[in-house]
Amino acid sequence: MRATKSAGSRHSGDPYLPQSGNGGYQVESYDLDLRYRVATNRLDATAVIVALSTQELTSFSLDLVRLRAGKVRLDGEKRTRFTQTPSKLVITPNLPIPAGAEFTVAIDYAGSPAPRRSHWGLVGWEELTDGVIVASQPSGAPTWFPCNDHPSDKARYRIRVSAEEPYTVVATGRLVEHRFSSGRGSWTYECDVPTATYLATVQIGRYARRRFELGRTPVEFVFPADLEPRVHADFSPLARMLDVFSEAFGPYPFPEYTVIVTDDELEIPLEAQGAAIFGENHVDGVGGSERLIAHELAHQWFGNSVGLAAWKHIWLNEGFACYAEWLWSERAGRESADSLARRYHAGLAELPQDILVGDPGPALMFDDRLYKRGALTLHALRLTVGDVAFFELLAAWTERYRNSTVTTDDFRALAASVTGAGPAVLDALFDAWLDAEPLPALPVVRTGNVRARGRR
Repeated sequence: MRATKSAGSRHSGDPYLPQSGNGGYQVESYDLDLRYRVATNRLDATAVIVALSTQELTSFSLDLVRLRAGKVRLDGEKRTRFTQTPSKLVITPNLPIPAGAEFTVAIDYAGSPAPRRSHWGLVGWEELTDGVIVASQPSGAPTWFPCNDHPSDKARYRIRVSAEEPYTVVATGRLVEHRFSSGRGSWTYECDVPTATYLATVQIGRYARRRFELGRTPVEFVFPADLEPRVHADFSPLARMLDVFSEAFGPYPFPEYTVIVTDDELEIPLEAQGAAIFGENHVDGVGGSERLIAHELAHQWFGNSVGLAAWKHIWLNEGFACYAEWLWSERAGRESADSLARRYHAGLAELPQDILVGDPGPALMFDDRLYKRGALTLHALRLTVGDVAFFELLAAWTERYRNSTVTTDDFRALAASVTGAGPAVLDALFDAWLDAEPLPALPVVRTGNVRARGRR
């Protein structure tokens, strides 16, 4: 990861979440074996983590919340010293780990997982009425596995989960093994795509599964059987959304897409790597959540494939996904992106002007004004450079930084390179929209500058 300190540093240096993330190494892979009992909310697990040191380590830490480590083995050593605080597992090797060395740590841990409290409510592993949901953004991953919980530290995953036989388990990656034994099911998923910890997930419930080929993308729907008619009705636009977004943003970035609908109501849907999770209340059978379906799908490009180097750049996730909602409306023949932009601009003008989109601070990083003003930033850019250059920029963005992490400066630099707009024009635009509190005026629409069909 990018933010490291002296050997043994226990924090990532990200000011938005100073207690999350760990310096001195970056994780290459997580291999998780989770043995879970739904009836008692009991988790017994083993995590095998392969990492690469970025400096000499006399000790190092992992994020782990509520769950207790019972045994730690470093590079096969039977007994490795460790201590644990409420949020950190601190491991001390017998000899310092040299800079640039690969090392493997195996951790046995157990407990009753529960979400952790944050500025933004409860996050992490949470019991449903009859099952489990994992919603980790931004700091909930340590509620179910020891990790380096920083968005810039992407890794590969192998996740094996066993649970009582009536339950279906969905986890990050591709299902590679499923078997039953002694009244329990075992599900193994592998994800070779670099994935941030907050986007790794496990979902457990009494679910049916249906798999379809929507164009070039395999899509699996996982849902309570009695909701099937509503699921089919509400997600019928998904095939067209995949086409529209693939045309506008570049090819869908992952091998497949999974939609999970829980039997419980959820406040909001949420994205995971290659997946999206919706509540029972989000499927009404009449398309009431179409905007949210578009938003979560867009996150597969913006946030999941092109990830964040730090949380201050969150507008690159949420502003882009919000603008994708407007593009979908436009391409579906409903309200144009320009009309939506001007309507939301008028609404924002009536609200307090006290947010910096490019660095909102932890209290406002999920404020709806950031979502809308981030989307307005993109619309202002589109009006300034024209459709052809704008959509070439989006495609170049997702291609160049696929499976990587980015900053706002990366986007500004690529915009200057791709669009051909002068630096004075782009600097003035980005400075006003991202780095100043007053809401700028939207540019005037020039004839032919915004086409109803977007990129051609």
